[in-house]
Amino acid sequence: MAQQDIDVRRTISADPDTVFRLVGDSSTWPDWTPIESFQLIEEGDLGGVGEIRVFRTGRVRVREEIVEKVRGRRLVYELLSGLAVKDYRAEIDIEPSAAGSEVRWHTTFSPKFPGSGWIYRRALQKATEQFVGGLAERAEGGVPVQAT
Repeated sequence: MAQQDIDVRRTISADPDTVFRLVGDSSTWPDWTPIESFQLIEEGDLGGVGEIRVFRTGRVRVREEIVEKVRGRRLVYELLSGLAVKDYRAEIDIEPSAAGSEVRWHTTFSPKFPGSGWIYRRALQKATEQFVGGLAERAEGGVPVQAT
């Protein structure tokens, strides 16, 4: 089955450290995304790698693991369960720019069932756009963000 690809980019007028403090702290995600709740299942190492988290939105419950975390620059997580997809990997890259930060949220996955890829791609594209929009709004809004 064909791999699906989602790529959302946005310039955010906040410095990379401010943007990363939001992205890198899973507990803040319900504040700036449509996600309703967060639960920490397992803490990661000192850098945050290995963190296992559960996000809930409506009846959807996804379990994810952070597999790479570079302070101020990059967060990568993989889906462990919750959606009928496989090989789900999301890479959030934050680059400094003259305007503040360039953010790229890139996700790849394959559908578990033939013919279902387009449905998940459409839903995940919309969700990713909402995530990046909320991230920008929160980071640019001057709302104090706790350091991670």
